[in-house]
Amino acid sequence: MVQHRSILKSADNSGAKKLMVIHIYSGSKRKFGYLGDVLNCVVKEASATGLVKQSEMVKVVLVRTRKEYGRSDGSYIRFSDNAAVIIDTIKDKNPRGTRIFGPIAREVKDRGFAKIASMAIEVL
Repeated sequence: MVQHRSILKSADNSGAKKLMVIHIYSGSKRKFGYLGDVLNCVVKEASATGLVKQSEMVKVVLVRTRKEYGRSDGSYIRFSDNAAVIIDTIKDKNPRGTRIFGPIAREVKDRGFAKIASMAIEVL
């Protein structure tokens, strides 16, 4: 669960290191973003040789959150950091990077981001 101005870690090799949330899609009054949600972010810290540059606005999908997320089977999932993967557009759902670092949640695959799930090391 992340909110406006939360700092996220980039979980791909697009060149971004830190991202700041500026908008959560799927509702104008939406306060919190959960696993698999699409967010609008600003790149706060970036590598000099990466695809994305500092202070660029990007669309991301949230793949890990520190706050536990309750699943429909009664179990909970929690990660050690808040992380996101940069995507091209909301309709395409293709990642801009070529590698995904760390595990991602199953909810990402369920929301239609199959390409991100297939590139990840582990889907929990």
